[in-house]
Amino acid sequence: MSVMPAQAPYGPDEFQADTNVSRETIERLEAYLDLLAKWQEKVNLVGLSTMPDAWRRHFLDSAQLLKYIPDPGGRIVDLGSGAGFPGLVLAIMGAPRVRLIESNVRKCVFLREAARATGTEVTVVNSRIESAAWSLSADVVCSRACANLSHLIGWAKDMLTQDGVCLFHKGQYVDRELTESQKKWTMAHESHPSATDPVGVILEIRGIGRRHDD
Repeated sequence: MSVMPAQAPYGPDEFQADTNVSRETIERLEAYLDLLAKWQEKVNLVGLSTMPDAWRRHFLDSAQLLKYIPDPGGRIVDLGSGAGFPGLVLAIMGAPRVRLIESNVRKCVFLREAARATGTEVTVVNSRIESAAWSLSADVVCSRACANLSHLIGWAKDMLTQDGVCLFHKGQYVDRELTESQKKWTMAHESHPSATDPVGVILEIRGIGRRHDD
């Protein structure tokens, strides 16, 4: 039986070295993590086993999207934001126009409290994605562990601007999801290796269209 090698400890110092953010941003993320830990005792916001490695599993995992965002001032929509990953982290790190779409009322309460505690301007939309998509316009649509790729593409298509881009966290079955999605959608796509998951990718998608032979 093979044993996965243990990862080196990863905390705020390592995050700051990897992302070059200010000490003020680190302090805001620390406030976010403190609140997440308190709420996690009553509300299932993230997998409990991920909390000891939250700086890598949640903060760095979210922050890695920044390098693929073409316009730092563009409108970002985070589908199924949950505990705020990746959208709230991107906002804390300076993305100016972020909307977090989340259908769970208690998670929306957490997101608003986390935004208040970290002094972050975001818009929290308590709605099912399919109900909100038609009324939103986005330059970037992102999502992590929210839905299968075909659904994500369908929702994103309704809100993306002409030159907009999707940035989706995907795991080891990304090729299977792409194959299924291409039966319904046309698109240009590129996979970038995840900085936090050895079998994961950041899937970049542009130019979405609907196939007429489905």
